[in-house]
Amino acid sequence: MKQSILIVDDEPGIRESLTSVLEDEGYRAESVGSGEACLETLQAGKFDVVLLDIWLPGMDGIQVLEKIQELEAAPTVIMISGHGTIETAVRSTKLGAFDFIEKPLSIDKTLLTLRHALEQSQLAAQNRELRAELRGRDRIIGDSVPMKALRQQLQLAAPTNGRVLIFGESGTGKELVAHALHNHSQRAEQPFVEVNCAAIPEELIESELFGHIKGSFTGALEDKTGKFEQAHGGSLFLDEVGDMSLRTQSKVLRVIEEQRFTAVGSGTNLTVDVRIIAATNKHLEDEIQKGNFREDLFYRLNVIPFFVPPLREHAEDIPTLANFFLAEFARAYGRRPKHFAETAMETLVNHRWPGNVRELKNLVERLVIMVPGERIERRHLPPALHQDGARSGAVTKFPTGGFSSLQEARTAYERDYILRTLEEHQGNVSRTAEVLGLERSHLYRKMRSLGIAVGS
Repeated sequence: MKQSILIVDDEPGIRESLTSVLEDEGYRAESVGSGEACLETLQAGKFDVVLLDIWLPGMDGIQVLEKIQELEAAPTVIMISGHGTIETAVRSTKLGAFDFIEKPLSIDKTLLTLRHALEQSQLAAQNRELRAELRGRDRIIGDSVPMKALRQQLQLAAPTNGRVLIFGESGTGKELVAHALHNHSQRAEQPFVEVNCAAIPEELIESELFGHIKGSFTGALEDKTGKFEQAHGGSLFLDEVGDMSLRTQSKVLRVIEEQRFTAVGSGTNLTVDVRIIAATNKHLEDEIQKGNFREDLFYRLNVIPFFVPPLREHAEDIPTLANFFLAEFARAYGRRPKHFAETAMETLVNHRWPGNVRELKNLVERLVIMVPGERIERRHLPPALHQDGARSGAVTKFPTGGFSSLQEARTAYERDYILRTLEEHQGNVSRTAEVLGLERSHLYRKMRSLGIAVGS
């Protein structure tokens, strides 16, 4: 697709000559004779660069430049003038113009400036796409009551500087919530820095958080900038904060209270402006009672508490999540779109998901990679999901009483389960064995022992 240039000049001769030169260079060029016409044209179509004359009838070029900068996804602007002054050039640049070139125009200089402006325009477009992609990644997906409540809480808390403590089991999406809080805050353009407190050895966590100077301890071969300093102006995410040692907790508490700290081995205080977002999968009140977590730090962190529910408590969101991940991984791996069979989706909904959303996401990724067709059947799912669905009672009508012993009930259940699985797979023993996690020969023996007729 050709890159598009809009020429804005009140001299017809310049418009015609520039249009001809740019089209010969392979660009798509349009021209207008006034600032008002320029703004109307930009509202109607997309342009990569605007060549904008300063002296125009009606609105002058500076006024037009100010209006252009108010547009969403504004094009890059190059100012041109036959009566340019240093003051005008400086003002144009401050208002967002890429460059300022003087008349009479040198074609070589104009084309070189234009190429540089187009490079900047492409970078700006890529940055917008990247920001949009990042915003998409922190989407809180689901229409259940818990997810709607979580999104509402995010809208209220994100624009503030209040410290947040996120509670939830592993895999529920606490990191996603932390990103969303930052990306919808007034600090969104500033750094978001993460620290996994459980993954860093005790002897290194202070250096990781506060930095160190060269030679402060064995192995400190150069100065290191700590996470607090890296996050200055932005947000610091302390993941699994419940695993932090008491000694480190006391130092973090001091930084929160004073907004300053000292790097390991240094005598100089550093002042920081950081919003703390913490997360834990532990019950910190219990950890306080056990003496593992400081009560004063808990109250400092827990200004705005968030609770991310386990997936089993909003199972109605499983189809939405599963289909979202299915589309996401199909795009990522360049695969054709897939869909779940009804029985496969029922099995997903009935599973308890001890690993929560992370477990579901990993499973869907595996299915996108490993299932060759476009339809994901129940037989493609791991055997553990089938068994879990059967235990839940959602997919079985097996009676619970009328047996004289546990062994009799177990045998009857096993026979019923194998018969139903065979029926789902049209009597195909190989597929049934795969779903049940058995060797084909083992399944044949099992069927004979249970009195199930073995077909050919």
